[in-house]
Amino acid sequence: MGQGDAPERTRRALAAAFDPVFYRTVYDDVARAGIDPFRHYTETGWREGRDPTPWFSAAAYLDRYPEASGGDPFRHYLDRGWREGCEPIASPHRERFLERAGARRRPEGSEAFSPARALDADLPAGLGRAEARDLAAAAFDPGFYLSAWPDVAAAGLDPLDHFLQTGWREGRDPSRDFRLADYLEVNPDVAAAGVNPFLHWLAAGRAEGRPLRFDLGFRGRIVAGLVPLTERMEAAGRAGLAARTGHASGLAPISGEVGSGLHITFSHDDFTARVGGVQLCLQTESAGLARRDIDHLHLFPPVPWPTLRPARKAAPVGVVWKGRTLGTFAVADLAAALADRRARAGGRVTFAIHSLLGHEVGETLDLLAAAGARRGLFWAHDFAGLCAGYHLMRDEARDCGAPPAGSAACRICVFGPGRDLHLTGHRRLFEALELTLVAPSQAALDTWNAAPDAPVARAQLVHPHARLAPSGRRAEGDPEAPLKVAFLGMPSASKGWPVFTDLAHRFREDSRYRFVRLGSAAAPGAPADHMDVSVTADNPQAMRQALEAAGIDVAVLWSLCRETFSFAAYEAAAAGAAILTGPDSGNIAAFTRAGGHGLVLRDEATLFAQFESGAVRHLSRAARRPEICEITFSGMSVDLLEALS
Repeated sequence: MGQGDAPERTRRALAAAFDPVFYRTVYDDVARAGIDPFRHYTETGWREGRDPTPWFSAAAYLDRYPEASGGDPFRHYLDRGWREGCEPIASPHRERFLERAGARRRPEGSEAFSPARALDADLPAGLGRAEARDLAAAAFDPGFYLSAWPDVAAAGLDPLDHFLQTGWREGRDPSRDFRLADYLEVNPDVAAAGVNPFLHWLAAGRAEGRPLRFDLGFRGRIVAGLVPLTERMEAAGRAGLAARTGHASGLAPISGEVGSGLHITFSHDDFTARVGGVQLCLQTESAGLARRDIDHLHLFPPVPWPTLRPARKAAPVGVVWKGRTLGTFAVADLAAALADRRARAGGRVTFAIHSLLGHEVGETLDLLAAAGARRGLFWAHDFAGLCAGYHLMRDEARDCGAPPAGSAACRICVFGPGRDLHLTGHRRLFEALELTLVAPSQAALDTWNAAPDAPVARAQLVHPHARLAPSGRRAEGDPEAPLKVAFLGMPSASKGWPVFTDLAHRFREDSRYRFVRLGSAAAPGAPADHMDVSVTADNPQAMRQALEAAGIDVAVLWSLCRETFSFAAYEAAAAGAAILTGPDSGNIAAFTRAGGHGLVLRDEATLFAQFESGAVRHLSRAARRPEICEITFSGMSVDLLEALS
């Protein structure tokens, strides 16, 4: 295997070692929001200091092995820590997990756990073991269980026996329609009794008219699971205490390796170690700089922050030099290295800010001053320049449109306490530097300009990340085949995953439709077939190619937030799939309307009505015969360097 396979090998190792049952059990907000636990951990959870398994404490590992700072400590352990003799420490949530799972420590002198004995003890009153198994078998979904819990399938265990003996204690749901955690939450007496909730529902709860869950809807579940912003910031601050700095000599390449110029970028993480939209943009930018022999210095917070880092919270900075991570260093040492390079080599210095999450504005200005850089680009990949809630979603559930700071709409939102921090910090940045605001779509620029408190840039421009190039080919399809309906990418609430799963649940037995999810890791228990697709800098066309090969008719891109671009929309349209989206999806809605790529529907009720009536079938490939396109990607900031001269 080539070097490029390493991230995929690491991802698979993470997926195998990660414990989704533990994660959902101890982090209620993830369970309530219906978010895939593995995706949540890899995208945001590790940044928030969350533990991936009961046997691994992220905070303890970082404290013991500070060299792991700057990235996911669990990834560090799986990559090389175990080879180097690093030893993990159990999560402080372990005991709580065992308590919730029913696996409490047995008192000294008691007998060891026996599945048969536990089954008898945990049955609802008056129900025998054989009768309980027969009752459960009628409602249990073995196909779902084996799909949701692949470790059970891999072990060759009988799914029903596993569920009755240990699975329910571990929080493993028995079917798509019955969530153990929901039933126990709404029926606390059942939880207190310690009986199997599924058996209780079948034997008594159903006849008693007990609810299966609080009927909050997915947005209600999101709000119910919110963690206050101040708590998130405090957690980031505590994690920052474990970050260690490398010796200043580790920065020697910055002044010793001099190309034809220097380009400095800022973002929220190490783009060489993560996968995502902004990371792919930076990988593209870095490759373009290398082709021009321009040195690339990338700066990121070694400890992730949910906001700008306040001035009172000191922290080192992570450094990537020409695609190679050098480590974590004191800001003063980095400023000295940049000043030394400037004195020795001079030359042109440009910069691009892709995200300032985790950065402190004063330190950012000091570093740019040391490098001799004043004119640069500010990318509006999101709206962090307007609010700490960079998706502009009130309580992470509904679009807010960036109302005036200090308004009642801001005061009631979980992100209200961070609004002034972001507006004040970004205004200071825009006033001190000569910045060009670069939006990847006109929709994103319009949102920025409509905000009453938006910082004012020296200039503005729209520079899309990609464009469609017609191929001259037309898509074909079978008019009699089920309509193939897909969800693309990360199964997160902000991307509309709860809407897609509700849709798939409702129509999963309808022969008119087939539901598919395309992404890099399966979502346990998803009511859709899974196709493994990984988009990388080496293969940016992977999703488009997979969509076309699978003959996907419709992509449900029901983003809850104002997308500033959306690679998924371009991939779907290029592959000949029609887009179904809502009015709050930002550039997805604008792109869909402008190109006639599908439908922008009023709300979720209208979406479901399209499927109920069958009207959505007019969007099939066979009915539309859309043109297949190639996707041409921009060079990001490299395309705009001349404008900074």
